[in-house]
Amino acid sequence: MLVDYCCSVLVGIFGHLLDRLQSVLNAAVRLVFSARRSEHITPLLCYLHWLRVPERIRFCLCVLTFCCLNGTAPSYLADSICRVADVEGRRHLRSSATATLIVPPVRRSTLGDRSFSVAAPRAWNSLPSAVRAASSLTTFRRELKTFLFHSSFLDH
Repeated sequence: MLVDYCCSVLVGIFGHLLDRLQSVLNAAVRLVFSARRSEHITPLLCYLHWLRVPERIRFCLCVLTFCCLNGTAPSYLADSICRVADVEGRRHLRSSATATLIVPPVRRSTLGDRSFSVAAPRAWNSLPSAVRAASSLTTFRRELKTFLFHSSFLDH
């Protein structure tokens, strides 16, 4: 879907821009179901098992992080993230056994939080350990989508 193309660069964009992208996604759902504009979109999104735009962005970012950690992403991205277990002074901490990533400090929260080296570790560390421990990309994508779907639609 076109909404998913390069969506990991959309991390931290303003809410009104997210709303615009969500309206495009909602229009696609209405087109699939021939639904009226007045119909509520959430049940239709659930039926299609489609994620909302913020969850789609998080999904793409986490998949890219998984690829970085498993050597299938470009090195310029993979080199920008670091496991806690890879840092000499932190190897003996309990967090080194949890597959968490180091979130570097930022000076400007508006720009720094949007960078891949900060946003990817934050998104990765927020995932349950069962999702992060997936053995293959296919399994990871399935587990991640299920987790994001449940946290978006079923937990509210």
